[in-house]
Amino acid sequence: MDTNATPSAAALPRRDFLKKTAAVTAAAAAAPLLRAPLYGQAPSANVAGANNRIQVAVIGVGFGIGQNHLTGIHEKANENNTVITAACDVFNKRRDFAKAKANLKDADVYVDYRKMLERKDIDAVLIATHDPLHAQMILDSLETGRHVYCEKPLTRYLGEAFQVYDKVKSSGKVFQVGSQGCSAGGYQKCAELIKDGKIGPLVWGQAWYSRNSLTGEWNYLIENETRPENIDWERWLGPVKQRDPFSAEQYHRWRKYYRYCAGPLGDLAPHKLHPVLLATGHPEFPVRVVSIGTSNVHIDKNVPGTPAREIPEHAQLLAEFPSGFVLMVTCCTVNASTPGTSLYGHKANLEIDATGGKVNLLPQREFGDEIDPENFANLQPEEIRVHEKNWFDCIRSGKQPNADIELAIRVQTVISLAEMSDRLKVACLFDEKTRKVTTGSGTEVTPLTYGTLPQS
Repeated sequence: MDTNATPSAAALPRRDFLKKTAAVTAAAAAAPLLRAPLYGQAPSANVAGANNRIQVAVIGVGFGIGQNHLTGIHEKANENNTVITAACDVFNKRRDFAKAKANLKDADVYVDYRKMLERKDIDAVLIATHDPLHAQMILDSLETGRHVYCEKPLTRYLGEAFQVYDKVKSSGKVFQVGSQGCSAGGYQKCAELIKDGKIGPLVWGQAWYSRNSLTGEWNYLIENETRPENIDWERWLGPVKQRDPFSAEQYHRWRKYYRYCAGPLGDLAPHKLHPVLLATGHPEFPVRVVSIGTSNVHIDKNVPGTPAREIPEHAQLLAEFPSGFVLMVTCCTVNASTPGTSLYGHKANLEIDATGGKVNLLPQREFGDEIDPENFANLQPEEIRVHEKNWFDCIRSGKQPNADIELAIRVQTVISLAEMSDRLKVACLFDEKTRKVTTGSGTEVTPLTYGTLPQS
């Protein structure tokens, strides 16, 4: 990794002196257990054969991230020594896409991912479905001996997230969550600087993911082929309790509905929470989370015939961690302005650019004689192909990937507590050892799960 660090002019004698003399200074039990696999266990994946080639199956080939993954892995097959051996989707149009793009046969595409997992030519599974399907698919893939890459967020709810966490830990398989900012060099450089004491004790941080549009975020095009005869609707609903009749609106625009996601907290916040917690150098579970979501623009009215979204248009969360570090994350879909992403220490601040490829270290005025400002440029920017390759490399080496399960469970805890705080109108306190959630008065809060609230 080329940091191209550029220090300022030579330090003053007093600064040299100071530099030489200064010291470097749940929640899980509340959720119902997910079902056991309905089939026999396949042999454990072995990538030692076939010239160390990794055989990949993709579950969820939607026109967004799923098709991006399938296309990218196929196009980088020679470079990464991988091959797409199978794909699964409930929509026949998506299965046809997978066949054409990855040179698959009819027998290589599936409606039921469990049937696909019975194959013996799969080493690793990439999951890019909507949120309610993540947990069971991860568990089943691990149960059959596969390594797993799952798009963010880790799961829909907190209880199932800890089930996944426990299973990953016991399986010994390589798990990567799909937050590609974690493979950007800027966030890793921040972790290095913080662990080296370059900014002093970490005090607080801010991160933003903001968008704007005339027609409303996630009001995606509804394709003509989106009809009940082409989509296995019941399979797509998965564990969701509020099971409406087939809805093309919900199928394509599921991010607008609580039964399928946590809104901006589940879709936008993970883009920042994963890399920023990684950048702290010591990701922690939160001890307290509060969140507010608002909808005052009512953007969906700009699209005639489009139902109003259930989830907020704007959401903010504030998370406190055991070290005293406080993180503020803002997610907006009706204003695209952003103050940027920064980490603030007692002695200096770190500013990370939008690509994750540049970092500025800016000393506090009081420590200007001790710390030089520095600029770290030409770092690896955020890139999905780099994040995929990190997963493949770790499958071969046995090392932990950049966005491993330890990071994923901490981020999911923040997300789930934030959703609970907003929807239940409480401050959520979390005990890492017991995995219990309480209010400030000590009242235990039953974590949200499928069926807890009407929109679930």
